[in-house]
Amino acid sequence: MSIEGKSKDTIAGYSSHLAALALYFDRTPMELSTEDVHEYLYSLQNRSKTPSQTYFKHTIYGLRAMLRSEGLPNDHLKLPRVKGENTLPVVLSREEMWRLLSASQLLKHRILIGILYGCGLRCFEVQNVRLRDLDFDRKQLRIAQGKGKKDRYVPLSEHLIRGMKTYIEAEKPQEWLFNGLPKREGDVVIKGRYSKRAIEIAVKQAVKRADILKDAHVHTLRHSYATHLLEDGLDIITVKNLLGHSRIQTTMKYLHVMVNDPLRAFSPLDTLFARCAPKQK
Repeated sequence: MSIEGKSKDTIAGYSSHLAALALYFDRTPMELSTEDVHEYLYSLQNRSKTPSQTYFKHTIYGLRAMLRSEGLPNDHLKLPRVKGENTLPVVLSREEMWRLLSASQLLKHRILIGILYGCGLRCFEVQNVRLRDLDFDRKQLRIAQGKGKKDRYVPLSEHLIRGMKTYIEAEKPQEWLFNGLPKREGDVVIKGRYSKRAIEIAVKQAVKRADILKDAHVHTLRHSYATHLLEDGLDIITVKNLLGHSRIQTTMKYLHVMVNDPLRAFSPLDTLFARCAPKQK
């Protein structure tokens, strides 16, 4: 899987699903029959309480990866096809985004939510932001090795840059923009990245304090980023590139009316402040 370019998180995820399958039967997955695998998948399908059945799907993905490593086709175990879901993403309004930013009590969390929405980042991408990736002069953020092992640049809002400078001055992060709890390795104390769980909790707490009733989570901010940019007139090709999508079809779910005249890329935080910030008397 590493040779195929899979990330460490993907490898760990597939491995854990295969390990659970092995523990269920007390045998390695390659020793199982088609009937065994189907029995296990059926039990997962009935255990799942979510419509997306994420655990069920990722178990199939892990089994496919195992079969590829053994040089066997998917139909060796007669694995079912994973059907794509024809659902639309949850998107926050601009007013809800403003309330969400205002509800964050810690400066660190305001900047975290600001960069998730203002740059359209995935959770692991915001974890991986280093200080060296910030270019305040050119108002750009470099996203190193995003999904699909691709680098890309996204615009930084002037409002976000101001907040980041204040945050960096106050918190003094060393390498990562968002440091996690320090860990001791021997006599050395190492500051790692902010954990995925910590990011999820920060967003959920802000959603609750902002009295947002929608099922909003970290990825909702990325959905809102894409939708608001299209509503502000940015063309879908530019939005696709900003999101780091490899296929235009993935971006099409955000599109209702395509804009023919491409505009210069910008951050939706700029229009958010223009529309929602209290007017000075």
